[in-house]
Amino acid sequence: MGPPGSRGSTSSARGSLQHLLLFLLFVGPFNCFASYSRATELFYSLNEGLPAGVLIGSLARDLRLPTASGQHPTVPQPPLSFTLASRGLGGQYVRLDNRSGELHTSALEIDREALCVESGGATVFGEAESTSSSSSSSSSLSSESCLLLLDVLVLPQEYFRLVKVKIAIRDVNDNAPRFPVPHIHLSVPENAPVNTRLAIEHPALDPDVGTNGVQTYRLRDNYGVFTLDVEENESGERTPYLIVMGALDRETREEYVTVIIAEDGGTPPLVGSATLTIGISDINDNCPQFSDSQLNVTLYGNSSLGTHVATVHAEDLDLGSNAEITYSYSQKVPQLSRDLFHLDETTGAITLSSKIDGDAPRLHRLIILGNGPGCIPAVITVLVTIIKVMMRPPEVVPRFIANEVEGVVYLKELEPINTPIAFFTIKDPDEKYKVNCYLDGDGPFRLSPYKPYNNEYLLETTKPLDYETQQLYEISVVAWNSEGFNVNKIIKIQVLDDNDNSPVFSQQLIELSIEENNVPNAFLTKLHATDADSGERGEVSYFLGPDAPSYFSLDKTTGVLTVATQLDREEKEKYRYTVKAVDSGFPPRESIATVTITVLDKNDNSPRFINKDFSFFVPENFPGFGEIGVISVTDADAGQNGWVALSVLNGSDIFVIDTGKGVLRAKVSLDREQQSSYVLWIEAVDGGDPALSSTAKITILLLDINDNPPLVLFPQSNMSYLLVLPSTLPGSPITEVYAVDKDTGMNAVIAYSIIGRRGPRPESFRIDPKTGNITLEESLMQNDYGLYRLLVKVSDHGYPEPLHSTVMVNLFVNDTVSNESYIESLLRKEPDINIEEKQPQISIEPTHQKMESASCMPTLVALSIISLGSIALVTGMGIYICLRKGKKHHRADENMEVQIPLNGRINLHMLEKKPMEISNI
Repeated sequence: MGPPGSRGSTSSARGSLQHLLLFLLFVGPFNCFASYSRATELFYSLNEGLPAGVLIGSLARDLRLPTASGQHPTVPQPPLSFTLASRGLGGQYVRLDNRSGELHTSALEIDREALCVESGGATVFGEAESTSSSSSSSSSLSSESCLLLLDVLVLPQEYFRLVKVKIAIRDVNDNAPRFPVPHIHLSVPENAPVNTRLAIEHPALDPDVGTNGVQTYRLRDNYGVFTLDVEENESGERTPYLIVMGALDRETREEYVTVIIAEDGGTPPLVGSATLTIGISDINDNCPQFSDSQLNVTLYGNSSLGTHVATVHAEDLDLGSNAEITYSYSQKVPQLSRDLFHLDETTGAITLSSKIDGDAPRLHRLIILGNGPGCIPAVITVLVTIIKVMMRPPEVVPRFIANEVEGVVYLKELEPINTPIAFFTIKDPDEKYKVNCYLDGDGPFRLSPYKPYNNEYLLETTKPLDYETQQLYEISVVAWNSEGFNVNKIIKIQVLDDNDNSPVFSQQLIELSIEENNVPNAFLTKLHATDADSGERGEVSYFLGPDAPSYFSLDKTTGVLTVATQLDREEKEKYRYTVKAVDSGFPPRESIATVTITVLDKNDNSPRFINKDFSFFVPENFPGFGEIGVISVTDADAGQNGWVALSVLNGSDIFVIDTGKGVLRAKVSLDREQQSSYVLWIEAVDGGDPALSSTAKITILLLDINDNPPLVLFPQSNMSYLLVLPSTLPGSPITEVYAVDKDTGMNAVIAYSIIGRRGPRPESFRIDPKTGNITLEESLMQNDYGLYRLLVKVSDHGYPEPLHSTVMVNLFVNDTVSNESYIESLLRKEPDINIEEKQPQISIEPTHQKMESASCMPTLVALSIISLGSIALVTGMGIYICLRKGKKHHRADENMEVQIPLNGRINLHMLEKKPMEISNI
């Protein structure tokens, strides 16, 4: 390394930092250079959750290093530089000033609970977590410590040291206690003695430590029989215990619902709560009890077997198996009574189990016991008095034709009319009395005598049965004799279901709507169909019809209709297809409904111009507010989303556009000579929310019309003149007429002609119709001296009517100009010139082509009619004349052809005047 003076800036110190670190890395293990560095530790502490920029500490001040303000002014010292050795986890939470050595909190907030998730010891985060120094240091901290470790290098070499910075993160009460479950259930036996302690399995948790953790628990309502206590184990965990403070009775109250509240020790304290349900479990502390001690019953001696005599019932206030009761006869009940009356041990029902003989006892004392688990039986006495009957009732003997099980007849619905059910034989046991029979009860049944037998009756149906209307019928066959004794036989008829009903949709036409651009698998509706049949025959499954698009799905079981893909209204607005509801019968029955889906519009399409660029050609001087063109724009959306408003983004002071029709107009008449074209930007905005827009470029090209006559630039005045020497040779250029036209195209093609002459021999000069050059045709003689005045017409080729200007060209033929005032006086006189209206002819073909020879056919025809006799001579003369004219026109064509600029624009300021030679001297 160089001397200290050579590193006077922080950048140079940083430049040498990498070399120094590499150097220390290789030589550090040998401890050969301990004299160059000193290891120092600094300890700071701060609260978690502080904002960015909070000062943690100043390394320069705490290390007592010299600063720039403390240096001697005459002894310059290199500035200090502080650098983090590496950007580990600890470096994310602090910001180190490289100049001053001040540590501040960074923008990343410190959360102690997120950093120090370990427990039971100090938790360390930083660059030197594995070093022995940090380990020995952290071991001296409390179990609640949370440290950030930083390694800071101090440069330059004169002050070099490695500083171990430890930052302890202090906990703040920023977390409330929280129970792991919202509902806690606890069971307490009803015989639990006072002071019984029951641990609550789900204590509250608080990420904070120390006094900021959970400290106490309490109940919002203790009902006067409960309280809470807290026990702390060796590791400091607090567990709440429920203590029983009073007697419990499940039969009085079987459940207590309250709120358990956990509170920490912070300032202010934070709380958390959960619902605590205390269930009182049952014990067998109650026995069966009869409400009466004795029950009196009378029974006729002619009662049939199975006749119900009585039912005993005891109650036990306990629950479950503790409340199970069985009934039995006491041993004191004689065997004769036991055989005559049957006791159901579960229900307590007493029925007649054998026929009552004439010599049977008339009074039976039945002592019945109600038995409960672990209880003394409850006792009730049933006194049965039998009343002797001298005459026996009629007998009804059924013989079933239809399927019958345990007195229930099963018939299928839709059985035909007059389906036989059973035969009934009516008999009088004493054979002394006449017995009659009839059917009692409602239903489509009929009981009629069966001929030719006596006392035989047939039970049959009178109309088809319908399971969906009524499933069970109960009728009675009643027989009575002439003495008024009667007996009835109860018949139960169960109608069996058949698959005779199709599913029925709640709506035959299901009209739905959904916005376009829906999410995939969007819910549309839940179809619902009912089937009046029972069992599997009434179970409905749903299916899409064959006309349904593949991207619609219908859940077979639930009937939920969904669409798997996004719908686009612009692609298709309405869907119409069928759905089926099919039952599970055999064969299955089905019904069909129609689903219509309307896709609602969303503003997802911008207005669209027919063309990106529009071009309109408009003649100049077009009247104001005339229709220039129509801007066609469409929007695929519907309703207000598809309504489009047009506006001009630029040039709005000249052009306007009809929003509804898209007609573009100019407020004023346009002049091509001022501006030949306009470029506009038209914006189309739809009516959606938010609105969408698009733009198009409009180019307006102004077509020229002939509204400007040629402008003569030379000669500049009708009073100017030019001296022509008599010695000028024929064909020599004398002067020129130069003119321009602001129009374009044919409107700017200029032709020159002499329409008036005056002078001694005026025909001596001619003008080139396309260039305007005036040349001398013939040699000038002595008598040709004098003033020549040529009236030149400058005309364009405009349509529909050409425009022209005139100029006077004055030529003075003489050897010298000796008297200018005399010439000027001649010029001031009004010239007496005859106007020769002769339109100049100029070829406008872009390439040199010969003009067709003038047709002589009319002349030939005329000569033929006039002189048929001399047709050959006249024809020859005509041909001769035609050939002469063709040659003449060919020469004129060579002089008159001109190239017409189609898009040329003449700048009057850039015209270059050519010097003209007017003499061959």
